[in-house]
Amino acid sequence: MKAHFISGLPHSGSTLLAALLRQNPRFHATMTSPVGGLVERMLEAMSEDNEFSAFISPEQKRALIMSIFSAYYHPQVEKEIIFDTNRLWCSKLPLIRELFPEAKVICCVRNVAWIMDSIELLIRRNAFDVSRLFNNPAERATVYSRTEALSQGTRLVGYAYNALKEAFYSEQSASILLVDYELLTINPTKTMSLIYQFLGEEPFEHDFENVQYQEPEFDNRLNTKGLHQVRQIVEFKPRQTVLPPDLFDRFDSLSFWIDSTNSRASAIVAKAK
Repeated sequence: MKAHFISGLPHSGSTLLAALLRQNPRFHATMTSPVGGLVERMLEAMSEDNEFSAFISPEQKRALIMSIFSAYYHPQVEKEIIFDTNRLWCSKLPLIRELFPEAKVICCVRNVAWIMDSIELLIRRNAFDVSRLFNNPAERATVYSRTEALSQGTRLVGYAYNALKEAFYSEQSASILLVDYELLTINPTKTMSLIYQFLGEEPFEHDFENVQYQEPEFDNRLNTKGLHQVRQIVEFKPRQTVLPPDLFDRFDSLSFWIDSTNSRASAIVAKAK
């Protein structure tokens, strides 16, 4: 089984990228899969917290983790390459290297202020729904409490941001490619070409005028309709932010990836001026 991974920040184009990659008949790609969570549970079950862990050898641990990939992706056995999407993969590069030594991780990134803006806009569009992205009324109360909750280290944006930073500065950073959402939507042809070069795969002519992908059932369970909806045409649509200026400024300066001085990661991003 040949596998690559899609990770990075939420609302930064990972679903769009998966929708494009799946146009290639050789590839299988979707939005976030349960594989990452299953792997995490298996690792916990095989840890020293389990009194029977002494009977599980390193080889058996490896085989058990691999069995998760094999079983879950058995229906796609005819596909040459599997792209599994999960934000936790950025924090699991050593594990990925052990399981799939040749695997690459495509990390979708975006200015964090615009990530917060995008999520906030969705919350406002679903005015009659109580989004399950937040744990209680206090977190849902205002745009300030909502962005504060999302930015916490264990939550949707904060966790992904910390995991991405870990990957970017890690000893495995040469295996990751950062792809900026804005550049992907402004020039999808060139961006996809560069992604294929990074993967070492033959070029493929994608249809950027007819992108098909959505997961309404998943989004409905979160009471956040449109969370993973992909527009049919890949294009960049500039607009005014819905965030207050002070809040936008707070998150606007967090794009550490524009300076790759201390990283071996590849990147399709705007560089520091």
